Amino acid sequence: MNIVLLGAPGAGKGTQAAKLVAEYGTAHISTGDILRAAVRDQTELGKQAKAFMDAGDLVPDSLIIDLMNERLQQPDCETGFILDGFPRTTAQAVALDALLSEIKRPLDAALLVDVDPEVIVKRLSARRCCKDCGNIGTAADASCPKCGGEMYQRDDDNEATVRNRLDVYAKSTAPLVDYYRGKDLLISVDGDRPVDDVYADVKKGLNL
Repeated sequence: MNIVLLGAPGAGKGTQAAKLVAEYGTAHISTGDILRAAVRDQTELGKQAKAFMDAGDLVPDSLIIDLMNERLQQPDCETGFILDGFPRTTAQAVALDALLSEIKRPLDAALLVDVDPEVIVKRLSARRCCKDCGNIGTAADASCPKCGGEMYQRDDDNEATVRNRLDVYAKSTAPLVDYYRGKDLLISVDGDRPVDDVYADVKKGLNL
């Protein structure tokens, strides 16, 4: 099961990925995790990436692909992988295809968790986070349901920021949906439902 996970910020991709990992033990790979691990382990590629990050620059696609190559050949990926946060652009998708062809691990599917943008704006604007334990709740929670701590709204969850994030997604990442549809790899599920209902459709779409 080799999957690319697609969907706007707040669509629930991470939740569905976590359920797949829990049930099937598939490696869940995010670009951020790869970068942080490479920098922490001071690999040669990690040192190169750190130089860009320290300067406040985007890490070039070519370096991300090299890091991805390094990560995908680790033992935990032998039974499959879920790519989350990569590719972000069509150019990255083309480069990823070339890499996966080279290491003989082609994609089985591009899974789109599809949610209407206005639903996401409402969902994220209402999200609150516990200062003490990090638990995620909603504006209806006067205190943390888990530990009783104080709830607050993250800066990136205010409505203006959410709308900006969705605009960025629409311009850069949404074209990936057409790219993978054109390759007959796209599986779309309606993410505006209870988590377990969405997951049932995810498993059905992936023939699990």
